[in-house]
Amino acid sequence: MAAGKEIRTKIKSVQSTQKITKAMQMVATSKMRKTQERMRAARPYAEKVREVMAHLAQAAEKSASHYLRKPSQIKKVGIILITADKGLCGGLNTNSLKLFAEKLRDFQEQTVDVTVCALGQKGMVAANRLKLDIMSSAVGLGDIPQMAKLIGPLSGVFKRFYEQELDAVYVVYSKFVNTMKQQATFEQLLPLSERDLKVESKYPWDYIYEPSAEEVLDLLIPRYLESVVYQCVADNMASEQASRMIAMRAATDNAGEAIHELSLAYNKSRQAAITKELAEICAGAAAV
Repeated sequence: MAAGKEIRTKIKSVQSTQKITKAMQMVATSKMRKTQERMRAARPYAEKVREVMAHLAQAAEKSASHYLRKPSQIKKVGIILITADKGLCGGLNTNSLKLFAEKLRDFQEQTVDVTVCALGQKGMVAANRLKLDIMSSAVGLGDIPQMAKLIGPLSGVFKRFYEQELDAVYVVYSKFVNTMKQQATFEQLLPLSERDLKVESKYPWDYIYEPSAEEVLDLLIPRYLESVVYQCVADNMASEQASRMIAMRAATDNAGEAIHELSLAYNKSRQAAITKELAEICAGAAAV
């Protein structure tokens, strides 16, 4: 029964793994609901900041702010790479890193220098492996996005664009579409697009500017960009938990199938051993 003992050991091992994946699935399900609530709660603030910023941009001369400049030629860009700190979440990180690698290849073919701001351990490791210029980073973001951890790395990125050291800034993250779908996304942050500066207001608006519309705009745009990146991080965290829930559910189901197949193999092995013993007993009795 040596083979039977080995199969029993495998069954116990798979059962232990199944318990772990089931627990991880339940934890991810609980966290996913909370991350979705935080993701939705962050949107009204970002929309209101964008509305005020668009009004200011209309009141001020667009050429007055460095954030609104349109470079004639793109020579150096910054990419904010948002990934998870942990794995075991299906193809979430792989898809984001694959999209990042494609865009990186396109920039390199155009002889455009790329510098990276890595938010998340997986992105940090990938950027180091590719030997890219990392201007700032933040890892260990946890399950709750905290602006205190993001402001430092992001301030350096926006400052470099303001001082014309970067010609454009992009962000790569996993957008939460629904529980079953998370989409790797590449978006432009700077220079601000017409979509960012366009707003439809139901009511007339007017502001009293102190000291001036241009200076207020220069202070407000970084706040808007921080809220956009915060929303991207919140989306990525919601996508991470949804993807982990699906991956752990699949792992749990696969473990159940493996246990079923091993149980059949064990029963067949046990039945074969019993049949063999009976045949030996009958043969011995006949010889006597």
